[in-house]
Amino acid sequence: MDTTISLARSTAGGAAATKVPLHRIADDKTMLRTAAELTRDLIAPRAGVYWADLIASVVIGYGALAVAVTAGSTALAIAAGVVSMLALYRALSFIHEISHMKHAALPRFRGGWNALVGVPMLTPSFMYEGVHNLHHAKTRYGTVEDPEYLPLALMKPWTLPVFILVSALAPLGLLIRFAILSPLSLVIPGFRRVVVERYSALAINPQFRRRMPEGEALRMWNRVETAASIWAIAIVTMVATGTIPLRGFLIAMAIGSGVAVVNQVRTLVAHLWENDGEAMTVTAQYLDSVNVPPPALLPALWAPVGLRYHALHHLLPGVPYHNLGEAHRRVTAALEPGSPYHKASYKGLPGLVNKIVRSTMTVRR
Repeated sequence: MDTTISLARSTAGGAAATKVPLHRIADDKTMLRTAAELTRDLIAPRAGVYWADLIASVVIGYGALAVAVTAGSTALAIAAGVVSMLALYRALSFIHEISHMKHAALPRFRGGWNALVGVPMLTPSFMYEGVHNLHHAKTRYGTVEDPEYLPLALMKPWTLPVFILVSALAPLGLLIRFAILSPLSLVIPGFRRVVVERYSALAINPQFRRRMPEGEALRMWNRVETAASIWAIAIVTMVATGTIPLRGFLIAMAIGSGVAVVNQVRTLVAHLWENDGEAMTVTAQYLDSVNVPPPALLPALWAPVGLRYHALHHLLPGVPYHNLGEAHRRVTAALEPGSPYHKASYKGLPGLVNKIVRSTMTVRR
């Protein structure tokens, strides 16, 4: 496969476009140095921002869910369902911050998030911790060892709708994972390793197998998984006995599916997905990633909690979400127009979707 990315290059006759394989793009030291130097004071997370944002998202999300489940009007139920989906999606997106943060800087935030979001939505933090950091490893990004990468732009066109539609089954899959697989893994010899390796990670690479947890990570995993398993079994029991009406359960599952689908669409445009397995420099990884900065407004909904600055995040993974906007403004102002930094910014979702669709239709195989 011919994996390339367009870069502007000045020539005697003016600006021309050349295509350079991603794995051959050298690091732009000026960009990397400038980004690091200008953001040293933006590393500290603000606990008040994290807690206020999370609690507001949870209150709105669950409140709107209650309205959707109990509403007598179909229109009101749909409107409340959309509000609930967007708010819970934002609350769930904090799992990305948790995977990066030093927990001593935000004590009890991981535990609070698991209690408010991770366990109720059957997506505990261990599903991402120990997984997402591999996506940021310089020698793993875009390779077969990256749990969050597939060369989607180089695949058949039909893979894109399948990639999106399969995510709608996520709530059902999570219910099976914690209500059935967790208990079975305790009584079937050898099955525990299968559940941990294959069914305990928010990953899109089907070849990825995670390692068994150890030490404190194992103890935390067991506590949270036990809570999630008890909750999942309780949901199934209450639906089966009629304690939770089937209509309400289906509405909640539909909202959960909406969260998963929106996140999958966001994942589809978080990168250009143009690498075919070679290790890349940090600059190449940045150029294969996407920023959707202001003035676009909708990314605040479909790429919340700093995810609209996904390319910048790959340069500065230690900067908390609430400081990424300021970091982007500083670096943008400091670097000249020809810097690779500016080439990772896009206007919005439609153009990005169109770009990857066209890539699947034109890539040489």
